[in-house]
Amino acid sequence: MTITTSTLVADIATSSPATIKVFQRHRIDFCCGGRIPLGDVCEAHQIAAPALIGELEEALNLKETDVDWTTASLASLVSHIQARFHRPLEEEIPRLRAMVDKVVSRHGARLPRLAQLQATFAELQTELLEHMKKEDVVLFPAIIALEAGVTPARSAGWTWIDQPIMAMEAEHASAGAALERIAQLTDGHVPPADACPTFRGLYHGLAELERDMHVHVHLENHILFPRAAALARSMTRQAAHVKG
Repeated sequence: MTITTSTLVADIATSSPATIKVFQRHRIDFCCGGRIPLGDVCEAHQIAAPALIGELEEALNLKETDVDWTTASLASLVSHIQARFHRPLEEEIPRLRAMVDKVVSRHGARLPRLAQLQATFAELQTELLEHMKKEDVVLFPAIIALEAGVTPARSAGWTWIDQPIMAMEAEHASAGAALERIAQLTDGHVPPADACPTFRGLYHGLAELERDMHVHVHLENHILFPRAAALARSMTRQAAHVKG
């Protein structure tokens, strides 16, 4: 693709996943806040547009080894999201929560912001675990059934799927705000100079969580959900045409 200052960040990341590392390196939101022109992002982050475009084009020229999720089956993308993100998160979130609690118990008295970190992470934990359960139990099975051509149980066809998609996108935005808050409270995931190993391990884990969540949300918001919604509209139109 040709990248200009008017190209949307989300479109660049969707077209070539190799560019995601560039956006992460500059802390540029390519998931929930990715539907904005590259030029606006450069201005907001005080980055020279030609330099950033150069980095992105270099990434585009690298041999692409990732699966092209824009053309792969929706079922395989769902399976990938669950295996790569959902299942690991179900283990990682409680692990990080235990580390947060331990660090707060040891260092909270001298570092008051840790209490805010603890509260923010607790809310994020609850939200993410409930969010993934709703996707695994309701939305993802519906998307798989939609692609398989299963006749919808509802008279309105598959258009009902737009509602849970919008709900999941809203929850993605909420989780993104919590992750940004965590980044602020941890000074960009940089531990104090005298931090103990658990303290450092926690901040490293939080940084990894943020990076993975950005890719996770990008795959859903910009690839899985739009493709599923478009297929739902197409199948509903076809069904209406047959009935007519």
